[in-house]
Amino acid sequence: MDTVRIAVVGAGVMGLSTALCISKMVPRCSITVIADKFSPDTTSDVAPGILIPHTTPETPIHKQKQWFRETFDHLFAIANSAEAGEAGVHLISGVKESGGQFLTRRIEDLWELHPSFDIVVNCSGLGSRQLVGDLKIFPVRGQLLKVQAPWVKHFIRDGGGLTYIYPGVSNVSLGGSRQKDDWNLVPDAEISRDILSRCCALEPSLHGACDIKEKVGLRPFRAGIRLQKELLAQDGQRLPVVHHYGHGSGGFCVHWGTALEAARLLSECVQALRTPTPNSKL
Repeated sequence: MDTVRIAVVGAGVMGLSTALCISKMVPRCSITVIADKFSPDTTSDVAPGILIPHTTPETPIHKQKQWFRETFDHLFAIANSAEAGEAGVHLISGVKESGGQFLTRRIEDLWELHPSFDIVVNCSGLGSRQLVGDLKIFPVRGQLLKVQAPWVKHFIRDGGGLTYIYPGVSNVSLGGSRQKDDWNLVPDAEISRDILSRCCALEPSLHGACDIKEKVGLRPFRAGIRLQKELLAQDGQRLPVVHHYGHGSGGFCVHWGTALEAARLLSECVQALRTPTPNSKL
């Protein structure tokens, strides 16, 4: 087998990071990112994207440390490069520059992608409840405000992280909320008032903030990040899948590290396809 056709399902930070890592690490493959929503309409676009370590109960600590370090090193390198000013579009532009394709489509079953693709990478986050029947993943609703307050130059965060003020390139993020098993994407005015009140208590100058926009995202929580290979079989056909989802609120902190690992798993699948043996296993 020469060119291996790879479908990455999901276009948040996990899907795009994985596609980019695959393009750098796996030769002779074509990559198509498939999703029903792309930036700026993903959960990743709502998140402030602050680099603070999180812990996942069922994921070994040494792996979490490795992923965080790899992500930190990657972002630090970008921050000190000529790409720093365009870092917000780095992932999409990187995938495009490597020849990747983008397809807007809602996938209801991974088998829809067979035989058009040889391997599927599942980065669908909460969509994995329906897509692969994973009932271990659930939403933790987060609501925040994006405001104009250009005088705010430093981030402020309370001890538990529920209340925070994170200045960004184009606005300041004020948060937040954590509501387990809440699928509601409609902003709650009472929560918005509470967020603004808490943030103004930390930084009174925010009373002068303007152009306030309410944002809601559903964090894809799971007791352990699912990062593994699976070989689907149906009617004599086989479809190799790499799962990469379930990062909760800590996805940005480890996205590059886990994407590198997902790419390594995919490389193993590619090798198995290119050098099949009677007893080969993915």
